[in-house]
Amino acid sequence: MTILLVLAVTILVFIVIFQISKASEYVSVLKGEEKSRKQTNKINAFLMLAFMIVGFIGVWYCNKILYHKTLLWQPAASDHGEKIDTLLWITLWITFAVFILTQFLLFWFSYKYQEKEGKKVFYFAHSNKLEIIWTSVPAVVLAVLIVFGLKYWFEFTGDAPKNALEVEVTGKQFGWIYRYKGADGVFGKKYFKIIDDATNPLGLIWKDYAALGLKDDAKSHDDIVVAQTMYIVKDRPVKLIIGSRDVVHDVGLPHFRLKMDAVPGTPTTMWFTPKYTTAEMKKITKNPDFVYEISCDQMCGNGHYSMKGIIEVVTQAEFDAWLADKSPAYQAAVNSSTNESAPVIAATTTNNVNQKTIVQKQ
Repeated sequence: MTILLVLAVTILVFIVIFQISKASEYVSVLKGEEKSRKQTNKINAFLMLAFMIVGFIGVWYCNKILYHKTLLWQPAASDHGEKIDTLLWITLWITFAVFILTQFLLFWFSYKYQEKEGKKVFYFAHSNKLEIIWTSVPAVVLAVLIVFGLKYWFEFTGDAPKNALEVEVTGKQFGWIYRYKGADGVFGKKYFKIIDDATNPLGLIWKDYAALGLKDDAKSHDDIVVAQTMYIVKDRPVKLIIGSRDVVHDVGLPHFRLKMDAVPGTPTTMWFTPKYTTAEMKKITKNPDFVYEISCDQMCGNGHYSMKGIIEVVTQAEFDAWLADKSPAYQAAVNSSTNESAPVIAATTTNNVNQKTIVQKQ
């Protein structure tokens, strides 16, 4: 019933608009084409001016009510993020100035140079000088912005400091898996064909697989594997080694102002230095429920919306205590093979298609 009512109202509105347009045509015929055109031109000129004023007020008002719903008012939570914010604000101010100037001239000229009695038209068809100016100035500005953008890009995708904490981030439909180095300080090898969501979600080579030509890699026995929450350290560089188990995902870190694609079979990397712990950001934002988020910024399937992870930024002492409390993924898998009731590696995935819950052994 509601659909029929909406459809009927829509049809009536179109009929009214059509009748008004027809009536306007009849009025134009009665008044004379030239007189009607001049009146219409005058009305449109004032409407242009009004539209400009209302439009500028609308831009200001939208910014006022929506600004605090964005992340722009919050400080960037990483050193690289500060540079990105600076570049973003420079870009916004330049484009905003151009927008205000061009829109003002567009609507003001439409009003000022409306058709009037005795006014002669001046046709300005071509100017090489003007074209050089309006081509070269934007080109130079864009070139400068691109140079700084590339500079920052090469910084956070380049070599990380030697003391950087390395975390492997693997995207899957639909969640995140994080791996930390064990006591040996080395990531063990993995192979996608031996992935098992229940016990080995990354496909770490924990034993010999003769059929696949794989030998047990002892370096993987102490790797720590967790899901949903990634722990990193304030003021310590962190290098993310990013990959995917299935389709292309994207590691989005909005509070740190960074993102990087997670591509199957092609590891990507980026690094940054967190500036504030989670507890400090709660005070800065005055939000006791604040959390750093990791999101998938690439449409990856019907459960894409559920790929929200949590990042905890803590002190070095808190991180050491957290890591010491974790059992290697290998140990959890071995225990689960001998005791069916033993918990295994955390890799919780929830979406509207299926639900799998695996819990990290503590």
